[in-house]
Amino acid sequence: MSDFHPSIAHFRPLFRYKQLPPDLQKISKPFADLANDIMERSRAGSNPEHAAALRKLLEAKDCAVRAEGYAKWTSDVDGE
Repeated sequence: MSDFHPSIAHFRPLFRYKQLPPDLQKISKPFADLANDIMERSRAGSNPEHAAALRKLLEAKDCAVRAEGYAKWTSDVDGE
């Protein structure tokens, strides 16, 4: 059972990265590390800004992962 506020706890699985290929893990891991730090800080007293920070960090992580894979994914589509 998580001792995080529900508005914080639901972010935990969204920052998992070990299921990604190694090149994308390298991109995703720093975001996961920062997310974990924010979640830990929220234990002292969660406020809406913790959830906002996590939401925006998640968006940034998703963009960074897509940016890293963009060339590969678009070249695969172009090669069809």
